[in-house]
Amino acid sequence: MRSFGRGSNSLKSTETMRLMLSVCCGIIFGLIIGISFPSSSLTKLNITSSIVSNFPIARDRNNVVSDQKPADPSIKIQNATDQLKIWVPSNPRGAERLPPRIVASESDYYPRRLWGKPSEDLQSKPRYLVTFTVGIKQKYNIDAAVKKFSDDFTILLFHYDGKTTEWDEFEWSKKAIHVSVRKQTKWWYAKRFLHPDIVAPYDYIFIWDEDLGVEHFDAKEYIKLVTKHGLEISQPGLDPRRGTTWQMTKRRGDREVHTTTEEKPGWCADPHLPPCAAFVEIMAPVFSRDAWRCVWYMIQNDLVHGWGLDFALRKCVDPAHKKIGVVDSQWIVHQGLPSLGNEGEAKDGKAPWKGVRDRCRKEWKMFQTRVANAEKVYFKSIGVDPSNLTSH
Repeated sequence: MRSFGRGSNSLKSTETMRLMLSVCCGIIFGLIIGISFPSSSLTKLNITSSIVSNFPIARDRNNVVSDQKPADPSIKIQNATDQLKIWVPSNPRGAERLPPRIVASESDYYPRRLWGKPSEDLQSKPRYLVTFTVGIKQKYNIDAAVKKFSDDFTILLFHYDGKTTEWDEFEWSKKAIHVSVRKQTKWWYAKRFLHPDIVAPYDYIFIWDEDLGVEHFDAKEYIKLVTKHGLEISQPGLDPRRGTTWQMTKRRGDREVHTTTEEKPGWCADPHLPPCAAFVEIMAPVFSRDAWRCVWYMIQNDLVHGWGLDFALRKCVDPAHKKIGVVDSQWIVHQGLPSLGNEGEAKDGKAPWKGVRDRCRKEWKMFQTRVANAEKVYFKSIGVDPSNLTSH
């Protein structure tokens, strides 16, 4: 019995030793396999990612195996480039690629120096702008007119005869702005050189003819009155003894301003419409900054002389019969000198000014038709029958 017990124990010990030896061999074999086949070569054996992911080595941060292709560096560069591109739809048209803070929506007519610090260029900034469309024959008349405007006005001369240096005898002319294009009217100049974003610094813009007598006119007092009475579009009263056409624009001696009048019977179907109200002539109009922005867009067409424009100015302010008026206590004389008219061409035995006058009348009819047709199209587009509108 003792011999049998000893034999059993010896057998168990032998089996245990064999098992331990097998485990050790298995571990050693596994290490050899691991060393012989690093993780980078697993993909060469076409082992699928689902299998590889089950091995501890696939979860090792330093030996991650993925079925995705490595990122293309060129794609990263492209994405970074796209992010650095600027596109701002709210910027003015054509400036969408600029950062908003560098976009200036307005400019001005203030001259700058060629030297010194830019911040010290402007010792003053005039608040008002007065323009005259001029020829050299009216030089002394314009000199008298300019002297009625203080240093708070920028002086801008549009020269239709090409003569500019001849004005240098006047000290004020050296500070004025001169624009010269031959045989053009003030509305041609206004379209191109009085853009609302350029004249935005000015509270009021005077767009005047050259043949105006200003003996009874003071610009400072005029500004006070249009501000006091809230006139967005205005003109000085005209001396009723000199070449006036409309009752509305004749000076009245018993008041500061007026906004309505009585014309000839049948001329005004509505007392709030031109020429009985909401009306000034185009020889010496004065516009507020906001009113001019609207009027400027209205004149963007092929018309030259602007006849008929005075009947349409009312469309740019509301209520027009209160915000368009004539300043009676600051009045002028319309001299009626046809200097620009003589720049026309004599044809078929007619004097140059007659051809100009004929063109003026044709343009008036064209402008009226154009405005009427544009309004009809608009009202139809919003489902309104224009024939049902009594006035607008």
